[in-house]
Amino acid sequence: QAQLVESGGGLVQAGGSLRLSCAASGRTFSSYTMGWFRQAPGKEREFVSAISWSGAGTYYADSVKGRFTISRDNAKNTVVLQMNSLKPEDTAVYYCSPSFTGGGRWSGTYWGQGTQVTVSS
Repeated sequence: QAQLVESGGGLVQAGGSLRLSCAASGRTFSSYTMGWFRQAPGKEREFVSAISWSGAGTYYADSVKGRFTISRDNAKNTVVLQMNSLKPEDTAVYYCSPSFTGGGRWSGTYWGQGTQVTVSS
C-alpha cells in the first residue's frame, strides 16, 4: 500500500529554518509531480510548492517564493522542502502529495499525516 510520510516539522522562532522531508513507500512517485501543501487552523489547505518529476521545474506560492526551496531525490523516493526565514504565518500542518495543476490552481491527490510547523514570533 502506498504511503507518504512527512517529517522534519517542529517549533522554531521567526527567522529560523526547517527542513521537511517526504518519504514515499509502497510505490514509487518518481514519475509524478510532487507538491507540498499546508493547512493552518481554521483555514483551507493551500498550495506551497511543487516540483516536476525530473526536478527541472519548480513552482512556489507567492507567499513563500525566495524563502522556500523544493527538491527531490527519485532514487530515494523523497521530496524535501527547505524553509528559511520562517514567519509566524507559515505555521501550519504541512503535507506532501502527488500534484497537478489545472484552472490556475494546484491540487493534491494523496495525503499522508502531515508534519506540524510552528513559528513563534
